[in-house]
Amino acid sequence: MFLKEENYILNKKVKYYTKEILKYVNFTILAIAIIISIILIKYKPTYKITLAGEELGYVQNKQAFEENLRQVILQNEDKNVDMMNIAVEPEYKLTLLARDIKTNELDIASKVQDEVVITYKYYDITLDNDIIETVDTLQEAEELINSIKQDNEKQDLNLSIIEKYTQNKEDIKTDDIDIAKNQMKNKIEEKENYITEVNGIKIAYLPVQGVISSRYGVSSRIRKSNHTGLDIAVSSGTPIKVVSSGKVTYAGYQGSYGNLVKVDHGQGVETWYAHTKEMYVTEGQEVKAGDVIAAVGSTGNSTGPHLHFEIRINGEHINPQNYLY
Repeated sequence: MFLKEENYILNKKVKYYTKEILKYVNFTILAIAIIISIILIKYKPTYKITLAGEELGYVQNKQAFEENLRQVILQNEDKNVDMMNIAVEPEYKLTLLARDIKTNELDIASKVQDEVVITYKYYDITLDNDIIETVDTLQEAEELINSIKQDNEKQDLNLSIIEKYTQNKEDIKTDDIDIAKNQMKNKIEEKENYITEVNGIKIAYLPVQGVISSRYGVSSRIRKSNHTGLDIAVSSGTPIKVVSSGKVTYAGYQGSYGNLVKVDHGQGVETWYAHTKEMYVTEGQEVKAGDVIAAVGSTGNSTGPHLHFEIRINGEHINPQNYLY
């Protein structure tokens, strides 16, 4: 009887304390819910974004923001794009932001885009390991090589394709396929038919055909110093050809030289064409080997129609007869 009374009392206590605990739990849950509701009325859950330690701002939805950012990046329409990566990944931290403060997804997206590293791909076409053209795609490169070999009927041309990568878009200087084909034909012809080389630059043409009237290094009563070039006597108006491809760096009147054209061929090599009657090129113009750039004349310090022809390496004149005539 005594044990039954003890069990009864124990059961009552258990029920009592269970009810009390449940009351406390329910009260706590209700209190937390009220607190959360009050917080959510005043604040909103957002993600604070930092990039390389710099706080960029807040976004409402992390997943939506990342998806929009990915779509914007993928919409890059630049040619030659091979892959894109974000150099520094943004960091996200869940936080509460006062509801009167606006999120700035667009500003953040713009700043993150600035950290996107784009790798570009292009293709060089080489002849005997020398680059002769650059195109955008492998298909274009293969089509050009096949076309050139068929047109030239020379299957043994040592033409190769090199895949190139860069993160600087300005490095890529490509031509459309028709221009590229003409450029390749000219460079192949120039390479196959060159006369000699000056410091690695192939000389493909004589500037004029004529009689040498004054050689390099000789002195004369009409000059203050020894002759810096080669004089080739020929009738006035004879076309003057540029000996190798390059860029016109000067086309104008220059003292005793008269009408003078200077062409830079790279590798420090420059050729000068003096005493011309007419000049058919302008400064900054690109020329290819064999182009007519001027006409023979007798301007400046001259005793009759002739071409004064100079070759210079890094600004120093050399004897043209070591290479031509």
